[in-house]
Amino acid sequence: MKKIYINLGIACVFAYFLSTDMTAQEFRELDSSPHDIVYFRTNKISPPQIKVLYGRPKKNGREIFGNVIPFGKIWRVGANEATEVIFYNDVVFGQTEVKAGTYVLYAIPNQNEWTLILSSNTDVWGTYEYEEKYDVARTNAKVSKAEFLEAFSIGFKDKGKHVNMVLAWDTTRITTPIKLIL
Repeated sequence: MKKIYINLGIACVFAYFLSTDMTAQEFRELDSSPHDIVYFRTNKISPPQIKVLYGRPKKNGREIFGNVIPFGKIWRVGANEATEVIFYNDVVFGQTEVKAGTYVLYAIPNQNEWTLILSSNTDVWGTYEYEEKYDVARTNAKVSKAEFLEAFSIGFKDKGKHVNMVLAWDTTRITTPIKLIL
C-alpha cells in the first residue's frame, strides 16, 4: 500500500506543475544605449592591461556636441551609468601617475579641446554624484574629425611605449595617451 501512496504523491506533484500556468522571467526590451566593454592587451594572448565598460548612445539624427552634450559641462562619457576604466597595472594618464584600480571616466567637452577626468568615486550613475574632490587625474585632449560613427565608441591604438585611448562619436575624435608602467 505504501508504494501506491508514494507513486500517487509523485503523480500529484507532476500534475500540479503541468496544470499551473508557469511563466518565464519577463525581460525588458534591449536598452536604447546598451553597454559595451573594450579591452587593451599588449598582444592577443596576454592578460588585459586596460578594460573600459561604457554605455553606447546613438546619434539618431541629433546634434550631439554643443547640444545634447553641452560644451563646458561635465559629461559621463557615454550613457546611463558612468564609464568605468580598470587599469590592471599602474599607468600615467596625462601627466599623472595612476595606481592600478577602477576609476570613473568623465569629460568636459569643448569645441577644440576636452578635459578628461579619472575619478575614484565609482559605481555611480551619470554625473549626479560627481565631486571634484575624488579626481585622481585630469588631462586635456585635442578634438579631431574623422569618419561618421552612429554609436558612441571607445577604442585603443597601440603606440609601442604607450596606448592611445580614443573616444569617438559622430565625426568627433578625442585621443589621449596612456603610458603603461609594467
